[in-house]
Amino acid sequence: MTVSNTNLLVRPATEADAGPLIGVLAEAFHEGPVADWLIPDSADRRTVYYRYFTDAFHHGLAHGQVYTTGDQRAVAIWYPRLERTSTDTGGRLEVLEHIAGAYAPRFVLLEEMFDAFHPDDPHHYLAYLAVDPVQQSRGIGAALLADYHRRLDDLGLPAYLEATTMRNRRLYLRLGYTAGLTIVLPTGGPIIWRMWRGAPTSSGRTPFPHTLPRRRPL
Repeated sequence: MTVSNTNLLVRPATEADAGPLIGVLAEAFHEGPVADWLIPDSADRRTVYYRYFTDAFHHGLAHGQVYTTGDQRAVAIWYPRLERTSTDTGGRLEVLEHIAGAYAPRFVLLEEMFDAFHPDDPHHYLAYLAVDPVQQSRGIGAALLADYHRRLDDLGLPAYLEATTMRNRRLYLRLGYTAGLTIVLPTGGPIIWRMWRGAPTSSGRTPFPHTLPRRRPL
């Protein structure tokens, strides 16, 4: 499938794309307020992020939908969330401890807060969108999203994501998302903007669903 406005080929990613796309994910997310909060030491961050996004990429292939461009400059990892899901907290903690070592508690906290504020309404969840840093600001990420958005509109389904910078928030607003209540990470952490792109209706799009924070059972 080709994205007409930039002539980008958008295709499903495979295991053969792992090396380049894990690199794109790790490098694209290396800078920013969430990265600084998770791992203040930049050298440690690079090592941990490659392990973290190796896990994220393979998890996306196994349980979600992963798309890339023909030249592997960008990657998007989506998850259909058509019903409420549960997380194996013990298993996830073990994985994060292996990946992040001493930094695991903040990764756990980040993922738990994202989960606590996740809408229950059926939707597709954009977990990660990454563009090679040297190729950013060229419309590649927007084109990659536009391709998926068209398919969601055909299915009559909304999309949800968390924006971690004001720049990203502005991009998603331009792409038809609306902003909901924010998440503020503790211990001096940054603000996260919850974003919702409603399903198409005769009068516009469905509104951001009312979401009550939920607790995981102890």
